[in-house]
Amino acid sequence: MSNTKIKFNVTEKDMFSLVEFETEEALVPEDLSELEPPKVPGSKGVIISGRGPVWLYCYLTHFYHPTRYVATYDPRLDGGIVVESHTPGHKVGSIINLYP
Repeated sequence: MSNTKIKFNVTEKDMFSLVEFETEEALVPEDLSELEPPKVPGSKGVIISGRGPVWLYCYLTHFYHPTRYVATYDPRLDGGIVVESHTPGHKVGSIINLYP
């Protein structure tokens, strides 16, 4: 997807990569076929943050599936909620503090 529709920013922390995105204009499902999310180290988890459609979050969760865990940021809880995990230290439903 051209960088004019969605912009990614990655912040590396010790235990996870924070992948934030911003949309410049409305997305349509067909945009997924051209989307190239940033690569992150698979040795730690990923927290996804941004305002976007549910299907975009599903796509990004699948894309980052090979990492230790995937979480989505919830501003009400000020943390990433683990939605899938490959490590016993981060159970689904647990909250990852962004600023420990």
